[in-house]
Amino acid sequence: MAKAATFQDPMFHVETKAREALEAVRWPDGPICPHCGSSDPDKLAKVEGAKQSHRPGLYYCNDCKGQFTVTVGTVFERSKVPLTKWWMAAHMMNSGKNGVSAHEIHRALKVTYKTAWFMMHRLREAMIEAAPTPMGSLGGAVQSDETYYLNTSKRAKGYKKGLSQKAAVLALVDETTKTVRTFHIDKTATAAKVEQILFTNVNRKATLVTDESNLYKVLGKEFGDHQKMNHSAREYVNEGGYTTNNVENFFGVFKRGMRGTCSAVSST
Repeated sequence: MAKAATFQDPMFHVETKAREALEAVRWPDGPICPHCGSSDPDKLAKVEGAKQSHRPGLYYCNDCKGQFTVTVGTVFERSKVPLTKWWMAAHMMNSGKNGVSAHEIHRALKVTYKTAWFMMHRLREAMIEAAPTPMGSLGGAVQSDETYYLNTSKRAKGYKKGLSQKAAVLALVDETTKTVRTFHIDKTATAAKVEQILFTNVNRKATLVTDESNLYKVLGKEFGDHQKMNHSAREYVNEGGYTTNNVENFFGVFKRGMRGTCSAVSST
């Protein structure tokens, strides 16, 4: 098991160590040319010299006659921000349970707020699956649940009750891959809106796990199996071992992050 990184790790302070750490992640079996895809060690040469006039970690590909470093083709390419700060920002984003704001990145890394905002958007972009496959494709269960959230205190002036005043969010959790997908639903969640999300993102042969909401009463029949938790009867794990605890735990972390870290969030 890989050792967890700490703030004392050299990759956060020494640029050479930061580059080597990225090479170990991106090229575990040796460098690969991002231009032509060549991985032949006899065709890839590391450019080294006494004058050090070249970029650190520069490689030359004899197949396509191109030069490259480990950052080419990544969100770090052509960035003037040191790789050590990129690693630190990524570490803070992934280790903070309730998320991290751009202002916190700006203060901790000693970069401008504009730079911190840009870095966070690039890192989030890098986390997106380029070609996402349907959840539950590996045969596991997919938990589905919805929640309503309003980032306003009940004591605030103009506060109005009712679900129509809140943002509807649906989340899907794949128990096998431990991945989560969230979707903002305009106004309130309806069976038609939930159906479109489920049919687009979940394998029809997967086991769908939900609460006893009427939204899934008909939709559940379209999947390989539909397991329901009867929360009104205090059932949180049924006889088959199925539960919606994972998706509900996600909503708990999500709401704490919204209240404690983010002052405002757009629907997109």
